[in-house]
Amino acid sequence: MKSALLLIVPVALLVSGLTFFSGFGLGTLLMPAFALFFPLQSAIAMTAMVHLLNNIFKLILIGRYADKKVVLAFGGPAVVAAAGGASLLVWLGNMSPVFRYTFFGHALAVTPLDMTIAVVIGLFAVMDLFGWMPPLKKNVLALPLGGVLSGFFGGLSGHQGALRSAVLIKFDLSKEAFIASGVLIAVLIDISRLFIYTTRFDPTLYRDNVPLLLAAILSAFSGAFIGRRLLRKVTIRSVRYIVAFSLLTIAMLIGCGII
Repeated sequence: MKSALLLIVPVALLVSGLTFFSGFGLGTLLMPAFALFFPLQSAIAMTAMVHLLNNIFKLILIGRYADKKVVLAFGGPAVVAAAGGASLLVWLGNMSPVFRYTFFGHALAVTPLDMTIAVVIGLFAVMDLFGWMPPLKKNVLALPLGGVLSGFFGGLSGHQGALRSAVLIKFDLSKEAFIASGVLIAVLIDISRLFIYTTRFDPTLYRDNVPLLLAAILSAFSGAFIGRRLLRKVTIRSVRYIVAFSLLTIAMLIGCGII
């Protein structure tokens, strides 16, 4: 528990502060930290809880700026797709290992869930590294299609924010509306996927790790508060640069095997 606290708490604080601007990244970086101490399926579920409560806190700080039309068009399809992605996660997590092997005397097993999440992380790393996102133009289909993609991957692996930001940034929202709309959509996706997780996973997962979850949540709150205080000093152009920089940073960390 002490080792988990020493790693997860500072990660939650730092990444929450940075992601206040970009609207994504907390789950991407926090999930691997949890995965060092918990099975992958459990790590995704615990990250989702921290992610939800942190976004609710951010919603209190800046939620009034959300663009309701954008949230409805994007968030509605995202909620349905998130439930589908979360259901796929649960289904894959119940499958037997694909193969087993021994590495330096340690017996290891690779499951379909391990392979799927590895492919998803690798895909997003490559997309981030080359600055490529699905070519969704600013039209009537961009928001619902972006919602489906963001929601599905959010439910499956927690990778909802990069796709969401890539779509929302095309709609020339103010910096406050961009951040607030993304936060409200993230809350909707988190509620949808957590409903699936909590009905399918062992409920003791959260109860047995209350101190760790509380520490991570409070650290994320602190990071969000610090980020909010800095918001007035950031221009929308800076937000765009931060989004791009965050994408490249996450890609490099994954590509180097750091996370």
